[in-house]
Amino acid sequence: MEDRRQHSRHSTELQLEVFDLHSGQRLGRVVDLSADGFMLFSDVPHRPEAVLECRLVSEQVIEGVCEIKLGADCLWSRRGADGQHSWAGFHIIDLAEDQAAALEVLLKHL
Repeated sequence: MEDRRQHSRHSTELQLEVFDLHSGQRLGRVVDLSADGFMLFSDVPHRPEAVLECRLVSEQVIEGVCEIKLGADCLWSRRGADGQHSWAGFHIIDLAEDQAAALEVLLKHL
């Protein structure tokens, strides 16, 4: 499979959770993160091509950053080996300038 990433991914020791911006529903936990996207481990499968408006929330405040609001497009989704969880890859498609700066702060600490 061809890797089309423009930025390297960083696995994270930080507890980063993703929540739907409107409903507040927990969507999953970030496994790795880049300036372009993230991989999510979730209790529910995500539909490829679904577009989410979400909040990426850090359990720990880092240089004043604890939350990033963004729009993301689900590129792929796979069931986990246990059949109860899923993995999904998301491409960040909407990120305001201040949110991009906050993402860079998080990426520096991964």
